[in-house]
Amino acid sequence: MTRYIFITGGVVSSLGKGLASAALAALLQARGYSVRLRKLDPYLNVDPGTMSPSQHGEVFVTDDGAETDLDLGHYERFTGIAARRSDNITTGRIYLDILTRERRGDFLGGTVQVVPHVTGAIKEFVLSGNEGVDFVLVEVGGTVGDIEGLPFFEALRQLGNDLPRGAAVYVHLTLLPYIPTAGELKTKPTQHSVKELRSIGIQPDILLCRTDREIPEQERRKLGLFCNVRETAVIEARDVASIYDVPRAYHEAGLDREVLSAFGIDPAPRPDMSRWDAVSERIRNPDGVHGGEKTIQWSACVCAGAGGVKVGHWIG
Repeated sequence: MTRYIFITGGVVSSLGKGLASAALAALLQARGYSVRLRKLDPYLNVDPGTMSPSQHGEVFVTDDGAETDLDLGHYERFTGIAARRSDNITTGRIYLDILTRERRGDFLGGTVQVVPHVTGAIKEFVLSGNEGVDFVLVEVGGTVGDIEGLPFFEALRQLGNDLPRGAAVYVHLTLLPYIPTAGELKTKPTQHSVKELRSIGIQPDILLCRTDREIPEQERRKLGLFCNVRETAVIEARDVASIYDVPRAYHEAGLDREVLSAFGIDPAPRPDMSRWDAVSERIRNPDGVHGGEKTIQWSACVCAGAGGVKVGHWIG
């Protein structure tokens, strides 16, 4: 049975949902599972090809020629699985397809609505082409509460009921800001973000809390209590020196263990983290002689997927 992990974000954007999704997929791979990653972008552009990089970041071009969101580049680097055109969709693409069908008469004169037509198209995109995959990770761009993201959240809510019981887990990425004058981390932004998500009908199973320092036990208990999650499901996502340290950091924080536990997979296969340990070591020590090989200088282009660790390009 294919299982689905829905990754949403709250409080502010740019917290690292794409990296979190890619890192979680890499951790599931390290335990021997097959994965697929997909990105839902709520903006009305048909694709990011015409968008300014200063607004949205660079466009990532897939092997089959699609101009997609940059997060697909993170997916590809972290898993070693080539991203495809069918792994990224925008509100603009969905509306373009639906309106083209409406003009063609496919709806036989019926009223075209957000529910069920738009949400149905989103669900069809999420579920299609996943045969034989153990875990499908679906990231929703933007933050909970964004008006343009509402059809996507509604579609994910519906999928929670449409899929077999125990086949969907919701991970919510939020910010725990540190207030220097108060000398403490504040949980209220996360509480309000989860409240907004629950008002849509989605109860997160796991909180992934971005922070620059350790989360005190008291704050963990508070988040678990007021956000209606297990205390063990409050996962610390602390800042790290390199994005390639993220899989190891999230593993040590218990993210992959908690996700598998939410699916009822216990005991789970033990992870092989040697590939990511090798990547982190090469990033930290880019120059030197290893095993008699000549000294090389590595760039920061890393791929640590199922096919092994690849770091390049290099200068002899």
